[in-house]
Amino acid sequence: MAYWRRSPPQMQAATEQVAVAPSSSSLPAKPAKPARPRMMRQYDLVERVRSYNPNTNEDLLNRAYVYAMKAHGSQTRASGDPYFSHPLEVAAILTGLKLDDATIVAALLHDTIEDTEATRAEIDQVFGHEIGALVEGLTKLKRLELVSREAKQAENLRKLLLAIADDVRVLLVKLADRLHNMRTLEFVAPASRRRIADETLDIYAPLAGRMGMQEMREELEDLSFRTLDPEAHAVVTQRLDALAERNRNLIGEIESQLSKNLRSNGLTARVYGRRKRPFSIWTKMQRKSVGFEQLSDIFGFRIVMGDLEACYRALGVVHTTWPVVPGRFKDYISTPKQNDYRSIHTTVIGPGNQRVELQIRTEEMDKIAEFGIAAHVFYKDGVGSPTELLKRESNAFAWLRHTIGILSESANPEEFLEHTKLELFHDQVFCFTPKGKLIALPRQANVIDFAYAVHTDVGNSAVGCKINGKFAPLSSELQNGDEVEVLTSQAQSAPPSAWESLAVTGKARAAIRRATRTAVRDQYAGLGRRIVERLFERAKIDYADDKLKGALPRLARASIDDVMAAVGRGEMKASDVARAMYPDYKEERVARYGGKKSLAVKLKLKSPPEPTRSPSAIPIRGINSDLPVKFAPNGGAVPGDRIVGIVTPGEGITIYPIQSPALKDFEEQPERWLDVRWDVDETTPQRFPARIRIDNVNEPGSLAQVATVIAEHDGNIDNISMHRRSPDFTELTIDLEVYDLKHLSAIIAQLRAKAVVARVERVNG
Repeated sequence: MAYWRRSPPQMQAATEQVAVAPSSSSLPAKPAKPARPRMMRQYDLVERVRSYNPNTNEDLLNRAYVYAMKAHGSQTRASGDPYFSHPLEVAAILTGLKLDDATIVAALLHDTIEDTEATRAEIDQVFGHEIGALVEGLTKLKRLELVSREAKQAENLRKLLLAIADDVRVLLVKLADRLHNMRTLEFVAPASRRRIADETLDIYAPLAGRMGMQEMREELEDLSFRTLDPEAHAVVTQRLDALAERNRNLIGEIESQLSKNLRSNGLTARVYGRRKRPFSIWTKMQRKSVGFEQLSDIFGFRIVMGDLEACYRALGVVHTTWPVVPGRFKDYISTPKQNDYRSIHTTVIGPGNQRVELQIRTEEMDKIAEFGIAAHVFYKDGVGSPTELLKRESNAFAWLRHTIGILSESANPEEFLEHTKLELFHDQVFCFTPKGKLIALPRQANVIDFAYAVHTDVGNSAVGCKINGKFAPLSSELQNGDEVEVLTSQAQSAPPSAWESLAVTGKARAAIRRATRTAVRDQYAGLGRRIVERLFERAKIDYADDKLKGALPRLARASIDDVMAAVGRGEMKASDVARAMYPDYKEERVARYGGKKSLAVKLKLKSPPEPTRSPSAIPIRGINSDLPVKFAPNGGAVPGDRIVGIVTPGEGITIYPIQSPALKDFEEQPERWLDVRWDVDETTPQRFPARIRIDNVNEPGSLAQVATVIAEHDGNIDNISMHRRSPDFTELTIDLEVYDLKHLSAIIAQLRAKAVVARVERVNG
């Protein structure tokens, strides 16, 4: 769809309008203004389609031409051209891709629903349901009031991809539409020009590349580059033109020698050279940090053979005629790219000691390399729709289907857009599983990405790996040809959240985020269930999931897990659950702390080992427990302390020692207090956080003595800060990890025995 237009106040019929731009004789003489190009006539369009499809439906094409021309009436574009010229040019681009009648008609009509009075029902009636569905799929979203431009861009991309799920021809029309808009971008306001060019470079050019449509991708990239950095584009273009002029004879010589050598070995080939586009040159200069003169593969040559066997024979001729540049050979015939691209790449030292980049492939491969999914024959006897055919024939379409599947897994539009952008840029490495399955990944991908590419469950449970038989970190970057074995453990149900920053692929990042969200929700649900069950125990009433299920409407939650997670996060009180299940339930209150009212969540101040500890108290197992538990931020708590839990909405429980002065801040919020107890397994000791403050003599080696005492007593220093109180003393604040109160007391006693320590005390947060 066109992004810029000037619509008249009312639509006007244009039945008699001639489908050409007005001639110069009918307009006032304006010598400075260039003549407008002639619009394509009806018979021109029909002839274009008939040139590759003799059985074209001429009546359908003619009706679509007239219908679109009438619908757009006297609308004009920002350039002053009739608006109808835009859908005509889009259709012309698609005839170059040799597409079927329905796609050409959809191109002619693609803006009618959005920009004219035409309706989907009318198009269905005149042209049939198939074409109506194509046109509707191409209709842009109305202006949405979304949070950000990225969100709006993502929503448009979502709609495009969902439309493609039904018919891939929607994508082809959309790409042609964007290409023509980019060709006429000079008539748009500068601010909009940059936005459109950015979006094209971010989404549409890579999407065309992913679909194997390299010619279209390169033109979209180059047009965007010209808009976003006109100075760099001009410089690179000028240098390319100068180099082409200087090497004109050399290019012809290379083509001639290649053809001659192949002929002398009994091979017939079509050889032609082409220079790379400015954007490709510029990105390579930026990526490799080299100057223009240092680039050696500005010109490439394609050798197109008759069959597959001839390709490898031609490779043998080339490699025995000229020296090969090491590390520059790639066989994309045996391992095709995910966009269906197949070719042999090699670089040799050719005539004049020039590096010559060669691509060897068959005619069919050459066609797919240029036109991508558009090169697949859409209609064959008995194969059904284009989408059904592509499911069987096209790896590129398989990627597209996978990306559409991500739609249901993305939490928000920006997350989906991030995933899609990451997946679109597809410089790849090819790795193998131990069973020989080929896994294609983007460059710089690591074993985490590989694991999630194999299966989400493999990624979630990955704990280690072997690369080519040797143990390696999961963050290891993969190289072409690596054999990767992922080691898993059922004990790990969710990956560490830090993996998200290590993963490269959008699939891995999305899966890690999803698993992390699920794990956190499960923790809150587990905490909420314990809180609810203990409340019911204290109130001596029966709890059953079936009974709670009947009370879900009163709690405005869809499932029992939703209720428990809300209680665990502090968004809902356990007493609310009790009242929903038992309307007669009354909340018992007891006095605490000088008569202040509190829930009957009784704090037991006895030491943990005593068996009289309240059975309704929630057990605390430490930092790595299955509950969302934190410890007091300015001092922590250790087994042996008498403790209390404070529920913080959205964060879980914070554990404080009973002597913590911070508890005064919660005296007016008794509903947040929880009865908790230690539940430490002595067979698998865990560390807990504590903080000490030391007045240390300021002399060389004093800090080392303090650290040595802590290390010798199996304590772990997590953080340390120093403050100079006087010239003679430094105050050290040390965050420790210890096993229990006895362990902490032993460390403090040993520190007091040191001559460099003037004073040491525990900090209670």
